[in-house]
Amino acid sequence: MSILGNRVLRTEDGRFLRGAGQYVENLPLDGALTVTFVRSPLAHARVNGIDASAAEALPNVQVLTGADVDMPPFGPPPFPGLDAAMGRPVMVTDTVRFVGEIVAVVLSEGRAAGADAAELVAVDYDPLPVVIGPSRAAKDEVLLFPNVGTNLAAVGGAPERDETFFDGCDVVVSGTITSQRMAACPLEPRSAAAEVGADGRLTAWLSTQTPHQDRAVLAGMLGLDPADVHVIAPDVGGGFGSKMVSVEELLVAWLARRTGRPVRWTETRSESMVALNHGRGQELTFTIGSDREGKVGAFRLEILADVGAYPGLGAFLPNLTGLMSSGVYAFPAIETSSRAYVTNTTPIAAFRGAGRPEATQAVERAMDVLAAELQLDPAELRRRNFIPRDAFPYTTASHGAYDSGDYEGALDLALRSADYDDLRAQQRSRREEGGPKQLGIGISTYVEITNGIAEKEFGEVEITPDGGAILRTGSFSHGQGHETTFAMIAAEQLGLPLEKITVVKGDTDLVAAGTGTYGSKSLQIGGSAARLASEEVVEHARQLTADYLEAAASDIVLDPALGAFYPAGSPAQALTWAELAARAAEDGKLDELKVVHEFTAPPSFPFGAHVAVVEVDVETAQVELLRLVAVDDAGTLINPLVAEGQVHGGVATGVSQALYEQVAYDEDGTPLTSTFLGYAFPSAADLPSWEVVEMVTPTPLNPLGAKGIGESGTIGSTPAVQSAVIDALAPFGVRHVEMPANGENVFRALQEAKEA
Repeated sequence: MSILGNRVLRTEDGRFLRGAGQYVENLPLDGALTVTFVRSPLAHARVNGIDASAAEALPNVQVLTGADVDMPPFGPPPFPGLDAAMGRPVMVTDTVRFVGEIVAVVLSEGRAAGADAAELVAVDYDPLPVVIGPSRAAKDEVLLFPNVGTNLAAVGGAPERDETFFDGCDVVVSGTITSQRMAACPLEPRSAAAEVGADGRLTAWLSTQTPHQDRAVLAGMLGLDPADVHVIAPDVGGGFGSKMVSVEELLVAWLARRTGRPVRWTETRSESMVALNHGRGQELTFTIGSDREGKVGAFRLEILADVGAYPGLGAFLPNLTGLMSSGVYAFPAIETSSRAYVTNTTPIAAFRGAGRPEATQAVERAMDVLAAELQLDPAELRRRNFIPRDAFPYTTASHGAYDSGDYEGALDLALRSADYDDLRAQQRSRREEGGPKQLGIGISTYVEITNGIAEKEFGEVEITPDGGAILRTGSFSHGQGHETTFAMIAAEQLGLPLEKITVVKGDTDLVAAGTGTYGSKSLQIGGSAARLASEEVVEHARQLTADYLEAAASDIVLDPALGAFYPAGSPAQALTWAELAARAAEDGKLDELKVVHEFTAPPSFPFGAHVAVVEVDVETAQVELLRLVAVDDAGTLINPLVAEGQVHGGVATGVSQALYEQVAYDEDGTPLTSTFLGYAFPSAADLPSWEVVEMVTPTPLNPLGAKGIGESGTIGSTPAVQSAVIDALAPFGVRHVEMPANGENVFRALQEAKEA
């Protein structure tokens, strides 16, 4: 019986539940200096001088400033059109551009001493005007980089509007939706440690998603050969796209080389809220046109993106938003444009979904607005515009090359699972009763892109002398369960029990190459590399067995139930993996049972449908999510239990954006949400149990048939919940509620509707 497709408990959970996980903060590092960063309390200011004398008067304290640092600017990344003059200094020397930017670093013998010393570092600031939000930044009245002459960091899509674009459409509607800025809030904040060995090699322990990429960045920024940098990523308590090497990790490594001593730093939560990259931050204006039957003829999406103080990945993400603007629909004509601006805020980068949630939020909101205008049920309007199941592979008008899908099937399954007709009947009853608590029902159908830049991943399988196997993968788990799912893949191919497979990851000395984990790509490329390497090891083992048994290799079979090789029909001659490995080791041939495989695949496109049910109290503006039915199709499921866990986490993130979370700044650029007292990060007690419904449509793009699953729940849930809130308030004249669609925003929408 195959182990694949079974709900296997995660093997790594044992150490986490026992408190035996190994994190950077727990690393025993004798004699390590503690790093404390002095950060700007102002969003935009000129630094006239820094007086560290009081801090350095404390015992064993040293203070360094940007003038001491000999590294080049960090970024911008090599995306087309980005101006190198907007690069981020590793440590500020003249101008701070957001609250939380590093102006000095304190080295001390302990954390408490570092915190005390940091408070004594006196920085002379000359405040400058501040610009918050891309709409204001677009006016170029306040410039973050006067030498550049504009706040515009990146442009994409159509250069000009086509004024005839909606000719032939009987009905044209438009609207604007804000995908608000969010904080990643990983359970484990960032943490880094570094030391230089006796051989001169730098070892860096990082809480990261991308060990091998981080090695390349560290080497490049420090002027080292990558072979002289060793990166170790131990257990990581969540990343969500935000944990990749940044200026803090660069400084920790640089300080280790400068001082010749081990150096360590762990971020505080309040630091994390202002210094760790944020996500989302787009203003999306849509226009959609159709005939009177609801068949869409044209869709336009204009994207105004906030990239924060320095253009990084956030300047690229609008391209993904534009690419996915077609959603699950066969729109014949799509026009997208994007403009990304720097602002006096924390830089924007990837956060669970990274450009794709924004696309779904926009197109699903557009479909709801059009459905209301046509007085059609939103589910029916979607059915009239889906890409048909038999149309795949399908290239959209926004240039997405979709691999496989059954969008109507997903919607039908979600509606049946939710008992949609009964929900609408309950809603009518409540509306007739006229009570303060009204029911809202929201629908979202979505598609997303995973492995979006068609990367390759490294896999290596090695048989050990005792007949077990080591699987080395360049993919990396920071909560995704690789140690279980990747071992399952190898166990299936090798005919070994799960406990005989050891998964090695996150160490650039032990794993030769890798891209890490982001963009929901791990299984489809990393898992496929593991499978293909395992298959090749089996072929080598068949040949070796044939040599030992003096048989033809073509006659040798692997009996997965026994974990043994023998000539077909002659099990009495069987050699188990342990026997074969022992004999190969004696003969010096064990290396023949070690195979490397790198696998590359095009992007895949998971999809699904979500139904949300909310109760809105129109007197208090409180919203309660009652139900969320999630159909998320990620192709073949290696371990449905792990996949379900990814959906649960993803849905929670999406619901949080719809109802709770928002990073906010005042007019001076001061964060109003720099702790969990102000940032409405929900707990499990604030959320209902999700109703996860399995659906499987394999992709032909990899041998597993698998697509990504880590971000799908996030992408589908947000528009469904926002739509449900608006639906509940429709009888009161409310046509739109900005996110988070709860409390204040609901109250404002009701008041505006009354005034109208």
